[in-house]
Order: sequence, then C-alpha cells, then structure tokens
Amino acid sequence: MENDLALTGAQLLAIYRLAIRIRLNDERVIKEMMAGRLVTPYYSARGQEIIPAAVSLCLDDDDTICTIYRGTHDMVAKGFPLDLLWAELAGRVTGSCKGKGGPMHLTFPEKGCMVTTGIVGASMPIANGLGWAAQLDGKGRVSIANFGDGAANIGAFHESLNMAALYKLPVVFVCQNNRYAEHTTMARSTAVERLSLRAAGYAMPGVTVDGNDPQEMYHAAREAVDRARAGGGPTLIEAMTYRFNGHLIGDAGGYMDKAEYATAQAADPVPRLRRQLIDGGFVDAAALETIEADIGAEIDAAVSAAFAAVFPELAELTRDVFAPEIA
Repeated sequence: MENDLALTGAQLLAIYRLAIRIRLNDERVIKEMMAGRLVTPYYSARGQEIIPAAVSLCLDDDDTICTIYRGTHDMVAKGFPLDLLWAELAGRVTGSCKGKGGPMHLTFPEKGCMVTTGIVGASMPIANGLGWAAQLDGKGRVSIANFGDGAANIGAFHESLNMAALYKLPVVFVCQNNRYAEHTTMARSTAVERLSLRAAGYAMPGVTVDGNDPQEMYHAAREAVDRARAGGGPTLIEAMTYRFNGHLIGDAGGYMDKAEYATAQAADPVPRLRRQLIDGGFVDAAALETIEADIGAEIDAAVSAAFAAVFPELAELTRDVFAPEIA
C-alpha cells in the first residue's frame, strides 16, 4: 500500500488492544474447559483476531454485527461485556441470555452485538434485515455480516447478496476465509478461486485481502463501511486467514495440512503486530505488558463473577420461548 495509507501508531495500537483481548479471552476459555470447570461447546477463532479488530475500528456502537456460532471473537471485538459473556458461557442466570444461549446465541444490542447464530450462514439474511431497518430510519447505521468460507456455498449467501445489491442496503459481508469449512478444504467444495469474484454477479464491489494484515484489513473495511454509510450499497470482503485450532475444542485438526499449518503459525498475526508496534517505535514492551495485564485482570474478574453466579431456575426452560397465554 502507499505510504499515505499507512495506519498511525494509535490505529495499530487500537487494533492490537482488540486482538489481544480476543486472544487472551480465547486462551482462558480453553484453559477453563481443559480444567473441567467450564462445560460448553466452544469454537476457537485463534488466528483470526485481526479481522474483527480492524472492522470494529470502523464502526460505532449504533452499527450492528451478526455472526455465526464461531463468532465469539467478533462479539468481543465489538465490545461485548466480558462479565456477561463469561456468565453466558458458564450457563449462569447473569449471562446476556440468562445462561440459556451459550456461545451459539450471544446478544448485546447496546453495543450493536445483535446475534450469533447456530445456523450456518444465517448471519447474512439477519444482517440484511438490520440493514433494511437502518436504511428506513435514515440514521446512517451500517450492518456487518460475518461468516466463513463454507457458508459462501449455501443459498442464503446468494439470496442475501442479491437482495442487498438490489436495494442498496448498508451491509458489509465479511467472509473470514480460514480455508476450512468445518473439516473440508475450500478446494474440495468450491470451484471459484476467490470467493470475492462472486460479488460481480450481484453488481457489488468484491475484494480479497490478507485478513491477518491490519493495514489491508482496516482499509478494506473502512472503504466498505464508508460506502455503505453514504448510501452506496453493500460490499463483499473476503478476508484470508487461518484457523489455529480445530473446528471446535476437542477436534484435533488431523485433517489440516501440516506444512500449511506450520507456515500459518509461524506468521501468527497477533505477536507479529506486537513486534510491529515495538519495532516501529509506536509503543514500548512495558506499555504493552500493562495493557495485557489489565485485560487479564478484567478476564479474571469476569470468570470469578460467572462461576459465583447461580444457574437459571427450572422455570426458565419455558420463559422467552412461548408467548404468554392471553386470558
């Protein structure tokens, strides 16, 4: 990229704050699961932290995001409170959904964290609905749909892109292409070389970027968000990345190419950004250690509060599920 597009030290540090927040929280979830203190399905997005960190830097609290069940990192980046997140993961009544949703149904509208969904690709039509609402109220809000490469092969992807383009909805479709749809490589399921090429079929801009590069990811997101906010319609961003853990915790990932995996880990984007901040003279190691310690302390407090809270009462099984009877 040209020098005049280079991110400032403040922007890089803001992206790092969000990325390391995601990384440290992810590590703690896995630690608690391995110790048997946390029993939940969990889908680690380790290796994909830069994407939502860079996107969230372009958004306001009023802007909304939808993501899939592998999207805890998207929610953390958008500002989902860690105490509510941990209580939800632990199934406690103090969670964001009273402990009844878990990681597959996270929601915190106050920060625009609308929903994670257990249905593959369902983030896209939901984001369209939010985009339509934003278009109607005329307040310049933008809606983000996060999804993976596997979801780009289902009907909802094509239907959502077509609808968003037709009505110029303020939606940004962010495909976090980690190269594996659960256990299947993209090469075995998709004929097109780049998923962003599909955008042309719906008359919308489409771009493929290195999702692990803060500068590339930020500028792609900034352009797409600004375009949507100004009434220019949707954009498809294919952010190339890599998944460092299996599809979910418990999946050893034996099907993953060993050489490709080693190369990806050697280029881990979070420590790479950390080195960039220090080597570029933007911040020293001591300052970063303080930031990391503060985040760690926040996570500690959230974990303690979650495990100290009570489980939902049995009556909660039918609350928020059925409409109340009308006398």
